[in-house]
Amino acid sequence: MRIMTVSLATLLAGVPISTEAQEVSLSNSPRQYVLDIGAGVQYKPKYPGSDDYILVPLPLVAVQRLFIPGFGQVVDGEEELRAFYMFPSFDFNGKREASDARELTGTETVDWALEVGLGVGYRYDWLRGTIEVRQGINGHEGQVIELGMDVITSPVDSLQLNFGPRLTWASGDYMDTYFGVTAAEASVPGSQLSAYDPSSSFKTAGFEARATYALSQNTRVHVRAGWDRFIADAADSPIVEMGSEDQFSIGGGLTYRFSFDLFR
Repeated sequence: MRIMTVSLATLLAGVPISTEAQEVSLSNSPRQYVLDIGAGVQYKPKYPGSDDYILVPLPLVAVQRLFIPGFGQVVDGEEELRAFYMFPSFDFNGKREASDARELTGTETVDWALEVGLGVGYRYDWLRGTIEVRQGINGHEGQVIELGMDVITSPVDSLQLNFGPRLTWASGDYMDTYFGVTAAEASVPGSQLSAYDPSSSFKTAGFEARATYALSQNTRVHVRAGWDRFIADAADSPIVEMGSEDQFSIGGGLTYRFSFDLFR
């Protein structure tokens, strides 16, 4: 198993474009660090289960080459077509307040939550499977497991497309935080919700598509679109029933490649 070209979950298309120019540039690069850094925007539901959407800023970061003293070049930028790999996994859920929507009247505030974890995948030519496990910090202390399968194709040298299904499982703590309703919350005057205590279960099934286009050797455009549908206990939540079972998102941004050394 090797460490792949790592990227944050916030990167819209984390797999490097398989162009000959890029492979030569990275594999022959004398630099210890090669980073793609940029920014974009994403249009997404206001909170899990919401039928209202908001536009939010989106940081974009990917590590193409990484040097660690004592270990050497642990990420070398080379793309292997048949290999296991590991990568960090991150996600972020914004703060949810009762004032965000009328159907949330009576619910307690859910603080922002950062999810941190690890992903493992296997690529075989044009097909890639992944599993990511994340632990919640701050807003929830639950666990999330995301399963994915992607078809990878490059219709032209400067363009890479990834698309495939997604399936997500969440622990009881996560489900209680975002889909549960306590008896006290349901009894607040003006509340339209009934008490609900979900269990750990698969929460969404969906589809994701990503594209990366190289404008130049250092500049890239990223686009991502996704659809998720709540299933099992999440779909039965009063919060989702009064909002929407279908969750859509679309985003895009621009990154620039920086190369440098720290240990020479």
